[in-house]
Amino acid sequence: MATRQREKAIERREKRAAMGPSARLRWLRISPRKVRLVVDLIRGVPVNEAINMLRFSPKAAARPVTKLLMSAVANADNKGSYDLDKLVVQTIFVDEGPTWRRWLPRAMGRATRIRKRTSHVTIILDEA
Repeated sequence: MATRQREKAIERREKRAAMGPSARLRWLRISPRKVRLVVDLIRGVPVNEAINMLRFSPKAAARPVTKLLMSAVANADNKGSYDLDKLVVQTIFVDEGPTWRRWLPRAMGRATRIRKRTSHVTIILDEA
């Protein structure tokens, strides 16, 4: 049993090493639906152009996504085998994180649930 788990771990490590530089942003307190509007703008776009698009975007999710993109670029620089001018946003996706539940008092002793949604954003870069 332990041997099989070890083999699977080695496979996962090799698969991850073959993948391009990446970064993850977890528990972002913006709803996934709103973050996807920003993320869809930069999918498949060169990194320099994507940073400019995000800087001038009026959406609140643009700032954390910009920081995530800069982190992925720094990871690529740290790996050392990538040309930073040729990097492209290969894959970027948003998953739904845990939902915070809060209660809002209403009339006649009732309460309404407020769902504060969170997001997990993953970005993978590649050379063009």
